[in-house]
Amino acid sequence: MNHTFPSFPKDCHSLLCRYLTPEIFDALKDKKTSNGYTLHQAINSGVQNPDSSIGVYAGDAESYTLFAPLFDPIIEAYHGFCRSDTHHSHFNPDDLKAPNPDTSGDYIVSTRIRVGRNIADVPLGPAISKEQRNAVESQVSQALESLEGALRGTYYPLQGMSSADKAQLVSDHFLFKAGDRFLEAAGLNRDWPEGRGIFHNEDKTFLVWINEEDQLRIISMQSGGDIKAVFTRLFHAVSAIEKSVTFSHSKHLGYITSCPTNLGTAMRASVHIKLPKLGQNKERFEAIAKAHHVQIRGIHGEHSESEGGIYDISNRRRLGVSEVQCVQDMYDGVVALIAAEQSL
Repeated sequence: MNHTFPSFPKDCHSLLCRYLTPEIFDALKDKKTSNGYTLHQAINSGVQNPDSSIGVYAGDAESYTLFAPLFDPIIEAYHGFCRSDTHHSHFNPDDLKAPNPDTSGDYIVSTRIRVGRNIADVPLGPAISKEQRNAVESQVSQALESLEGALRGTYYPLQGMSSADKAQLVSDHFLFKAGDRFLEAAGLNRDWPEGRGIFHNEDKTFLVWINEEDQLRIISMQSGGDIKAVFTRLFHAVSAIEKSVTFSHSKHLGYITSCPTNLGTAMRASVHIKLPKLGQNKERFEAIAKAHHVQIRGIHGEHSESEGGIYDISNRRRLGVSEVQCVQDMYDGVVALIAAEQSL
């Protein structure tokens, strides 16, 4: 372990830079979780990449308690959720008020809702061993291959994948690559591509990534703006997987994820939406997004630009709000954005 306090450039604005003091560093630098995960590993991504917005990753559920003097203020700054708060889950599709806001199909190109999940009592991606990762792949792929009805599908391991399967998954935009430099420095790319793979149903509306950033990324999606149908399918998929896999969860933080930004619901509900006129009016666009707790991204996700006036709109809040509220935020934001686009 490196025992010297890291030096950050003057223009570093990450939450790690803001909250890692020499006192906190000294208090935590010799501690290790029961999986052997250290402070040095938790902060390495933010130290190597001072342009990170967060800069820390958990190696296991215990990281959030052992390294709480660092994680707690970061979680509070990002989520507005403090140490005494409790996260409550509510995932009932019947309580989502979301009739299709774009039945004519003029604005919403597609809808996608995903959750991150990790397996209870197994280290998270940054600390997992090769053997543990392979065991996760085996357990989860077996659970997925036992799904029935509209969720029934096929698992494609990344290692040894045929060129035909690879070409098909690339054209479907399903194939994920090794993570970026932020994930690389967090230890999430080790042993690539072993122990990783993709499952999808026959309709290509339900997808699971195994051992990408989280052990499971469970995704429901389809063309158009029927947000409730997408949410309902995700609910049924998560419920079915939960019958044979126990997810890592805490009363305080909800579903446990390696990146603190995903804690709580670990849910990202998004649409690709055409807003060419509103896109020219940045101030109004951002004001509506802020009022409805949604994020504006480019068409290829974080750090990307819009193409053809199409934007990715998603919920900003994940921790301290329920699954229903996450999707309601996104839905209400989309309704307001469509109204604004029409008024222009």
